[in-house]
Amino acid sequence: MTAVSERPAVAARRLSAVVRSYVALTKPRIIELLLVTTLPAMLLAARGWPSWRLLVATMVGGALAAGAANVFNCYVDRDIDQLMHRTERRPLPMGEITPRAALGFGVVLTVASIGLLAAATTLLAAGLTAGSIFYYAVVYTIVLKRHTRHSTLFGGVPGAAPVLIGWAAVTGSLAWPAVVFFGVVFCWQLPHFWALAMRFRADYARADVPMLPVVATPLSVGRQTVVWTWLTVAVSLTLWPVARGYGIGWLYTVVAAGLGLWFAVEARRLLGRIRRAEEARPMQLFHISITYMALLSAAIIVDVLV
Repeated sequence: MTAVSERPAVAARRLSAVVRSYVALTKPRIIELLLVTTLPAMLLAARGWPSWRLLVATMVGGALAAGAANVFNCYVDRDIDQLMHRTERRPLPMGEITPRAALGFGVVLTVASIGLLAAATTLLAAGLTAGSIFYYAVVYTIVLKRHTRHSTLFGGVPGAAPVLIGWAAVTGSLAWPAVVFFGVVFCWQLPHFWALAMRFRADYARADVPMLPVVATPLSVGRQTVVWTWLTVAVSLTLWPVARGYGIGWLYTVVAAGLGLWFAVEARRLLGRIRRAEEARPMQLFHISITYMALLSAAIIVDVLV
């Protein structure tokens, strides 16, 4: 009797484990960060709150699309993921999900995301989403990542695409404020990811992935990190004159300047530690970069609504 009663519990635990593995393939933390930039882009485009139906459809469609791109990334990179300590416990290296099942899951998420956005938002938003998934899964993961040190630079396009998708979902077109905000996120990804790659340099080297920290000196990486951080700040400040007619004013500008100074100072501190041959502590800049983007996006939202 006890054995019989335990069977449903065992089945439930197995189902729960399978669901967790599929969710892990989508890299939920990355999805959250992408959606952080989608919402302010939509509010800018609408000059306020868009309809809840449009908002929910865009956010859900964007989450499905980002998940699809990440699943394809996991599928293609399953061989190098098992060589890196940071990724060796992902579902595919652990054998929790078969490659064929993962590929099918990615296809389902792709169809669902594009279909939802096409039906509930605009065809331009759906088209940009399809292009973004293809770019990340094929252009970045297959073509660039294993063959060039510039993969992070060119791979920044799909990471910043949610800004354009959010804007297009509201208006069915694109405008300069969307392009500038896209530029902010694009530039920001360089210091953000290089900090992470510095921390896991040995992993990328072991997997023979030519990320910048693997093929360049720490001093070179530190200098380029500072340059791209200042570029991020400069582009963020140009959003004020470009998007004044969309609700951007002094509040955003003051916050962007303050956050930008903080971000730049931290990047400069990283470079200083490298020059002094001290422990670089790149993850400190990595976490600060996430806070920077979250607060910058919040400043856009508040300024538009106020």
